[in-house]
Amino acid sequence: VAERALFFWNNDHIVGLIAQNRNVILPIIFEALEKNIQYHWNQAVNGLTVNVRKMFLEMDTELFEECQRQYQEKVALAKDLEEQREQAWKRLEAVVEGKAEDMVV
Repeated sequence: VAERALFFWNNDHIVGLIAQNRNVILPIIFEALEKNIQYHWNQAVNGLTVNVRKMFLEMDTELFEECQRQYQEKVALAKDLEEQREQAWKRLEAVVEGKAEDMVV
């Protein structure tokens, strides 16, 4: 399905419509493009995604860079939240272990 959807980008009319509305479209699909490039198992989907990403970069570099900056901030925030979650679990485990030791003694 992803491969077929990415084939729409080979149609000049579709690309023209997307170019006219890139300010709305790129922020919506940027994260999906990045995730496809990083994690998709299918090489055809990966290659088509790289082409779409390059097309957006060439259309509007400033918009692309802004979307990239926002995506990187989102990834960094998610990483920070995951680290906080892990630390909270470690603290809870330490408390539970401490109480278990108190019960044994």
